[in-house]
Amino acid sequence: MNFEVVFFFSIAALAIVSAILMITQRNPIKSVIFLIVNFFCIALIYLILHAQFIAIIQILVYAGAIMVLFLFIIMLLNLGDESALTEKIGYKKTIAYVLSAVLLLEIVIGLSLPWTVAASRIHPNANEIGTVEAIGKSLFIDYLLPFEVISMLLLAAIVGVIVLAKKKFQ
Repeated sequence: MNFEVVFFFSIAALAIVSAILMITQRNPIKSVIFLIVNFFCIALIYLILHAQFIAIIQILVYAGAIMVLFLFIIMLLNLGDESALTEKIGYKKTIAYVLSAVLLLEIVIGLSLPWTVAASRIHPNANEIGTVEAIGKSLFIDYLLPFEVISMLLLAAIVGVIVLAKKKFQ
């Protein structure tokens, strides 16, 4: 077997295990730690698929910013009382179990399809599409005007936030 295939399946298994451990933990801090592990596993899978830009964005946005926000919220909520976290089995939980079983069935059916069907859908230039160079060229050649309009909108929003947040000094 190829090293890349073994690496992919080991990272995928680690992602699945960390997702299961994230859901089953009673301590919210441990659950967040397992979610960070899952985000890094997904970033590694993006790297295996030669999508470097998406992998870096995955780490910066999700594992960096959003997880810090989750940790601050958990610490601010002070979830010391575990009796408030218990749930009764109701119709919502039953619907969630049924939808999870349907999703698992879809995954099993999708994985049982012949590999030739999945391989025929891959774009011929798939190795070059997800690179930072290809995304940069696309942004600055094909989508220059929308890119500049969005940058002007973001600049206006930053100036607006500064004006609103500025204290009046008399």
